[in-house]
Amino acid sequence: MADAADKPVLIIHEGEKAGQRFIIQEPELIIGRGGECGLVLPERQVSREHIRIYRAGEQYYLEDLNSKNGTWVNGRQIPGGEPVLLHDGDEINVALAAKMTFVGSEATAPLMIHELPSSLGRLQINRESRRVFIAGKEVDPPLSLPQYRLLELLYDAGGAVCTRDGVVEAVWPEAVGEGVSEQAIDALVRRLRDRLAEVDPETQYIVTVRGHGFRLENPYE
Repeated sequence: MADAADKPVLIIHEGEKAGQRFIIQEPELIIGRGGECGLVLPERQVSREHIRIYRAGEQYYLEDLNSKNGTWVNGRQIPGGEPVLLHDGDEINVALAAKMTFVGSEATAPLMIHELPSSLGRLQINRESRRVFIAGKEVDPPLSLPQYRLLELLYDAGGAVCTRDGVVEAVWPEAVGEGVSEQAIDALVRRLRDRLAEVDPETQYIVTVRGHGFRLENPYE
């Protein structure tokens, strides 16, 4: 069985989920606007089930599911129902509303940061190694486990607000039901801000939304 780091990755660099990274864990991935899809793209131009990416042997293929607004790979529109072999670095346009890059494995994804379009968010996460990069520069030494869990929660929210209860559940799952003080949460947020500022002191990545929680501000390059 292949290690998780060997699994392919989709790096989204245009659309409502720009800056996010999605590891293809299953042999088949359906991408579309419908909530039942493995990867949901909320753009209106995207069909409910727009494309599927699937593994055949050691290769991965893309197929347009007869979508209304089409799919392009490296600038060429793909006829519906015609499988296309994917290669490392292929650029995929879904309805010209969402653009993503197919990367052969999660292990090599950070190496492609400088090759991606400028709309990619400055802060990126390598989930398998729990490494964090800002504009291609690694946060070193690595974040502590609570710091990483908090950052991953905010990163996956894609700019949406994460409540304090959500932070407790993600960072201290063993403490759910017992409670974690607001002071402990605020202290963790401060420490994480300080760690990110070691690499990029000019940018405030973690924003406090008073009365609600926290969100990640991940500016584009």
